[in-house]
Amino acid sequence: MFHLRKRFAVALLALLALLATGIALTGCSNKSQEPFRDAGIGQRNNGKADVMTFPDGFSNVAAKCDGPNRVYVAFKGDDNRAAIAVIPNDPRCTTGAR
Repeated sequence: MFHLRKRFAVALLALLALLATGIALTGCSNKSQEPFRDAGIGQRNNGKADVMTFPDGFSNVAAKCDGPNRVYVAFKGDDNRAAIAVIPNDPRCTTGAR
């Protein structure tokens, strides 16, 4: 009878450990690695961008026209965060200008 209780207790502890592990793993999601969770895509602007590379320790900058607006993105290496600025109706973004 003692061995039966001991086996039951071990099985119960193993089940609780498995349950706790499952709860911990499902609660630890990495939102940045979920594919295709953004809004739908309308038009793409795959045109070339002007890139300014600064010395190490400073952020780099990319700029391009999107319609009449000039968009600047400051980034550092392959980091997934960047600063964005939009200059509305930039004269460099008219037809033929850059």
